[in-house]
Amino acid sequence: MAQNKVAAEAHGHGDGHAGHHIVPMSTYVKVLFALLALTALTVAVARPVSGFDAGIFNTLIAFLIAAVKASLVLGIFMGLKYDKKLNLAIFFTGVFFLLVMLLFCLLDIYTRVHVQSTL
Repeated sequence: MAQNKVAAEAHGHGDGHAGHHIVPMSTYVKVLFALLALTALTVAVARPVSGFDAGIFNTLIAFLIAAVKASLVLGIFMGLKYDKKLNLAIFFTGVFFLLVMLLFCLLDIYTRVHVQSTL
C-alpha cells in the first residue's frame, strides 16, 4: 500500500492532486458563439471588407480582438484557467519576454539614422 502511494506521489497523483476539471458543454458552446461573434466583428471592422476606417487605430482594434479570442482559447479550450497557477505564470513570463524583444526591435528600427546617398 505504501509503495503505491509513493509511486502515485512521484507522478503527481498524491492526496493533494485535485484531478482534472470537467468543463460543462454549455461553457464550450458559449465560448464557440463568442469566438464566432468576435470573428464576425473582425470581418466587420476590416477596411477592405466593410470600408470601416479607424485611422491609426485599425491595427490596435485588430490586435485587441485577436487577444480576446486567444484568451478564450487558452483559458477554456486549453484549460489554462483551471490549471495550476505556475503554468499561468510561465505563460505570462513567455509573453512578457516576447514583448520585450519586440520592443527592442521597434527601438532599433525607429532610432536608425536615415542615410541619404550623395550620388
